[in-house]
Amino acid sequence: MKPSTSVPATVKPLSGVLGAEISGIDLSQKLSTELFHIIHQAFLDHHVLVFRNQTLTPEQQMRFGRCFGELDFHPFVEGNTEFPELLNIVTEPDDQLNFGGGWHTDVTFLAEPDLGSILYGIELPAYGGDTLFSSQIAAYNTLSDPMKEMLGALTATHAAAKQYRADGPSTKSKAMNTNDTDPAAFTVSHPVIRTHPETGRKALYVNSGFTTRINGVSRDESKMLLDFLLNHAVQERFTCRVAWEPGTLVMWDNRCVQHHALHDYAGQRRHVRRITVKGDQPR
Repeated sequence: MKPSTSVPATVKPLSGVLGAEISGIDLSQKLSTELFHIIHQAFLDHHVLVFRNQTLTPEQQMRFGRCFGELDFHPFVEGNTEFPELLNIVTEPDDQLNFGGGWHTDVTFLAEPDLGSILYGIELPAYGGDTLFSSQIAAYNTLSDPMKEMLGALTATHAAAKQYRADGPSTKSKAMNTNDTDPAAFTVSHPVIRTHPETGRKALYVNSGFTTRINGVSRDESKMLLDFLLNHAVQERFTCRVAWEPGTLVMWDNRCVQHHALHDYAGQRRHVRRITVKGDQPR
């Protein structure tokens, strides 16, 4: 298959803080070095990228993901039988909860959380089902200097059990299966302020999905500080919103972005296909 060659690719920002829609690139084709450079730079600049009107097989989606690094396997959710790195994320019409609901950053309970996630829309509701994204770089930048200094010396505990225990919210989907890996074994500490390994920019690095406490302070101090940070991190001024349709591919940078998949489409089915790219140890 020939690589995609020079085309009039355009990058259109979605908001003032993060997100961009890229047009003029067919991701079903092997990317040229020039096109990958455009996408990679847009990824570093905007952190959330949206590609419309794509027609992708699982193999083509995975080939695109591998441009950014090695693909990861989810430790709890069973992947596709043919492609175990690939998750079919399905919300059935009668599901009370959706997978990925609530503000979070993917798999921060791992010692080396994933660099990014890449979702492709297969079946989308007639209305609803948007995804919200929040820039944790913008969240960090708006903190006061004394707060930045204090947080820069702190770490926080991240745990899988908050979501993946037997009765956890991420185990409720009827169409998705979780395996028997013990979530209690997945606990790790990460810096509260993370430095992006490619850009050097600092970002707030706690999230409602997996962060359980601030280390080195009392329980009351941890709760007060964590409550403040979790609310601060997802203020509307730090966000963009992506509406889905079949053939939409969205990728985002887990090193500096939180996301929230809205469940406002009761009675309808939603199916997206997810892969993730392995990351590094937060510093």
